[in-house]
Amino acid sequence: MKPLLSIFLFLFSTVLFSQEMAYNRLPVRYRPERQTSPAELAIQLTQPYHSELEKVRSIFNWITDNISYKLRPWNPRNLKKNIPVEDDDTSSVLKPLNERVAENVLRSSEALCDGYARLFATLCSYANIRAEVVTGYSRTNFSANASKFKSNHSWNAVRIDSVWHLLDVTWASGYVSYMGERFIRHQNDEYFLTPPKQFIAEHYPENLEWSFLTEPPLFKEFDHTPFKSQRFIKSRVKSFKPEKGTVDARVGDTLTFEIETTDIGTNLEGTYDPQFDSTISLLPPSWAYLKPQYVEGKPIIRYQYVVPSTEVQYLNIVLHDEVLMRYRLVAKPKPQPVLQDSIPQSVITPIIIAGDSRW
Repeated sequence: MKPLLSIFLFLFSTVLFSQEMAYNRLPVRYRPERQTSPAELAIQLTQPYHSELEKVRSIFNWITDNISYKLRPWNPRNLKKNIPVEDDDTSSVLKPLNERVAENVLRSSEALCDGYARLFATLCSYANIRAEVVTGYSRTNFSANASKFKSNHSWNAVRIDSVWHLLDVTWASGYVSYMGERFIRHQNDEYFLTPPKQFIAEHYPENLEWSFLTEPPLFKEFDHTPFKSQRFIKSRVKSFKPEKGTVDARVGDTLTFEIETTDIGTNLEGTYDPQFDSTISLLPPSWAYLKPQYVEGKPIIRYQYVVPSTEVQYLNIVLHDEVLMRYRLVAKPKPQPVLQDSIPQSVITPIIIAGDSRW
């Protein structure tokens, strides 16, 4: 009986090991020329496999093995100025379509985080796998400054067998040397299908539905400044009030927010719908979306909000159908009036006036 059991355990462990190897490090079967199209590359990478997991892993591995992080020209004067080096921010320019970005990345074999994410999404699309580019704030040694609490990174959400997963193909590809002069390729599987509770520690998406958490943790950066989306950068915001990201209030209070910007334009009110994707609508009713009101004669947009309950935790400032900023709201219950009849007689202290014998 024991020999049969040993043989069974050996065969079972062998199957598990082979599956793990297939999922974790699929062989790179195809090395295209520089002019290969994303469609052709996707076919070559996924054709040998049948499951969506294997196809996603093949695409992921190929990108980490063949695309290098695009380095910025190093300027030693930046060290003297003590300028923090941030992750790439592509939100100041109008981004091209995923297809065009993917073609450029394949031609150069280099990319910033936006290029990595869009190449991955494009290849998955040609493999009939849904993948989305997610933008947001990444915590790194260089972007820990609270005043820089804004979108500075891109990663992916991918749907495998009807279940959403998170991954960061940029960070999984390797890292940049301390002085920033060269890219060191080193695949890090911690960023492949990372559990959401672990992923949120370093990746804070603009739209928190892409966190796949019903109660995303509070980032301490809110104590210093509100979170700023890509729309904030595009809108050329000069100033905003309040400057602190965490707002304390009581139920029934009227809160006022103001931003100064030259991006007034048309369609100020907008028709923003926060439930953009019913397949991943996870957030509880603790989110409020504030629509703007133009201040006549001034380049200022004002927002007002009456705190309805203590359940509301985040206030999203909307401009041109997009979330501009996000504040953290700490709401307390409205104080109840104290009725005279409800006060115990033992705590009512008489006031004795000299010469008055009524007491």
